[in-house]
Amino acid sequence: MNNPSLEYKAAERGVPSLIWRAGQKRRFEMMKMAAGERISGRILENGCGVGIYLGPLSEQARFIAGMDIEWKHASQAYQRAPFTLMGAGEKLPFMEKSFDLILSHEVLEHVQDDQAAVYEMVRVLAPGGRLLLFCPNRGYPYETHGVYWKGVYHFGNIPLVNYLPRRLRDRLAPHVNIYTTSDLEKLFRGLPVKIVSRAIIFGAYDNIIQRWPFLGKILRSVLLCLEKTPLQIFGLSHFWVVEKI
Repeated sequence: MNNPSLEYKAAERGVPSLIWRAGQKRRFEMMKMAAGERISGRILENGCGVGIYLGPLSEQARFIAGMDIEWKHASQAYQRAPFTLMGAGEKLPFMEKSFDLILSHEVLEHVQDDQAAVYEMVRVLAPGGRLLLFCPNRGYPYETHGVYWKGVYHFGNIPLVNYLPRRLRDRLAPHVNIYTTSDLEKLFRGLPVKIVSRAIIFGAYDNIIQRWPFLGKILRSVLLCLEKTPLQIFGLSHFWVVEKI
């Protein structure tokens, strides 16, 4: 990115998935498995970006809604799901018990108040409904959202930032949150939910494969195997399945 304003927006709110590749396909399959029969019910994608997941979800859902804080993204997502709104996750414009399934895909780290955002998603879930939550793992060796150094934003994957003490880490990356398992447990504590499953997953590394296909595919295969070992703690993202009780 060469445009400072675009870099700043990417830092504050992330960059949505624009094309369907192996990484998106894999995560969608994980969503379907975790959702079960709820995949054909009432679905909300909270922080839908341009709607890359809304399209395939809408093929199965009885009703689907998308919401994003960026007008440009919401207007593009509208092409995939006509009931798409612009809004913030801390105050969802829906009644209680409105949805059977909510997808929050790499969004929680960008909101101003993650505790309020989690509370709101649980509020609008129907009993027995599930929240599928993907968010960054603090154990990952790179901060993927860039950092601020001496007041200047530096875009890119910055190594070892997330291993620093929290106060120092948050000074370098005040624009984005990062989570340990304990951090996520605190967000859900006291809410009427149960944790169905939780895992830490690696990425698909499609960009690396595009540049170096052979080496990239080996890397992806090795890291996917590590998801089944204690070394998953170094994975890219948490994937939690949370059910309202």
